[in-house]
Amino acid sequence: MRVDQYLWCIRLFKSRNLASTICKKGQVKVNGQKVKPSREILPHDQIEVRKDQLWRTFEVLDIPKSRMGPKLVALYVIEKTDPSVFENQELQNLTGSIRREEGTGRPTKKDRRDLDELEIGETEEEKEDL
Repeated sequence: MRVDQYLWCIRLFKSRNLASTICKKGQVKVNGQKVKPSREILPHDQIEVRKDQLWRTFEVLDIPKSRMGPKLVALYVIEKTDPSVFENQELQNLTGSIRREEGTGRPTKKDRRDLDELEIGETEEEKEDL
């Protein structure tokens, strides 16, 4: 089975076209080598896929005949990605940028100063003490 078709069958990507595009970009490796979408997958191959800015690792157990329901995916693939990678991603999401409500327009000068204070962690009183 082709690697793009396999990634679609195990429900890693919503469409086969998307899986094929990711392969063409060089974001899929089989046994450590970047592959084209037409590369054949065999049982016991190691697949690395870059999705959502994370390299996830999978081991192929068997080749499915067609796309299956999410409950049956575990029969065909094992995820070998280190759990600490997901924890680091969650921490980065929590400490990410400050969100503003949609439709409020550009921030004013006062809003920008308030945002800068939050990012740096200093208040005007702390600045005066220095």
